[in-house]
Amino acid sequence: MASARDSKKIEKIITRLQKRISEGQFEQQYEAQQETRLVAARYIKAQSWGAAIDLLSSVSQALLKAGQGGSGGDLAIFLVDVYKQAEQKPDAVSKGKLLTCLRLFDSEEPTRKKYIKVMIEWSKKFGDYPAGDPELHHVVGSLYAEEHETDEAERHLILGTKDSPEVLTRMEYEWYKEDESHTAPLYAARAVLPYLLVANVRAANASYRTFISTLSAENKALSVQDVSSQGSDIRIFPSLPLLNFLGLLLLAVQKGTPDLFRQLRQKYGAHINELGGAWDTPLEMIAEMYFGIQRPRQSNPLFDMMGSLFGGGGGALGGGGSGPGRPATRRVEAAPTAEGLD
Repeated sequence: MASARDSKKIEKIITRLQKRISEGQFEQQYEAQQETRLVAARYIKAQSWGAAIDLLSSVSQALLKAGQGGSGGDLAIFLVDVYKQAEQKPDAVSKGKLLTCLRLFDSEEPTRKKYIKVMIEWSKKFGDYPAGDPELHHVVGSLYAEEHETDEAERHLILGTKDSPEVLTRMEYEWYKEDESHTAPLYAARAVLPYLLVANVRAANASYRTFISTLSAENKALSVQDVSSQGSDIRIFPSLPLLNFLGLLLLAVQKGTPDLFRQLRQKYGAHINELGGAWDTPLEMIAEMYFGIQRPRQSNPLFDMMGSLFGGGGGALGGGGSGPGRPATRRVEAAPTAEGLD
């Protein structure tokens, strides 16, 4: 927090700079940006973090609103740097300032990508979540989803909040509608499999339910069979075997039974093979995480020979027996939810 004296000074400076920016002359707007950097630097040197933060936040927003994305983005990135110097933790106020700036960026503004990157990196370093703050990921991912930037949206929404699965799945479904009807499982899997890989079983189930519910509602002619057994209910789509596989995989994950997983792989093996290996690595990782089935080790004749010479059949050189250079993956028990993702 800025001192009362600093706050009054900052308010006057901000008012003056905002007026200059609103007058709409590029030269004056550029001068406002440069003056902001100079004044902020003085407060930073004095470690008056609150004053520097208030100044950078207010002026960057004014510039972004005025359509000066380069200058506004520069100050927004500077704001994140001040957070780092101040060792500011991601709380509601600090994140609020960053997200307000983020929403003001034009989607085509080149500095926005750098701003997002430094914002997430700051939250990784000073927050509680090694992958970055879930709320920041959710807002970034939601913006990308609105702009149909699917790859970027997926990357962030997978690490988001409990609200992220619906946003992600709706985006995948809209994308699916542009494709052939039989490709539905491929788009559902783009949410289900990554959520399983980050140990967010709840989100994986939510995504699957949202996808199949929307699919059924919008395709009345699609054949669907509701199957109930002891402790579980599942919808079967006779024409979409891989969609059935995903639903049964989620059930198997919750039961944690290796034999059940092996049976699924065998039953749907031919359909999975038709994907040309696209699902092979994720499914191997899921098998190891949830069922304790080690991933196949990549064979290397030189490593095999050296392993046998030094005792251990690759164990001494093969990363603890789970593949060259790869640490053994801990089996995930029951139905886990990654910390911070819900």
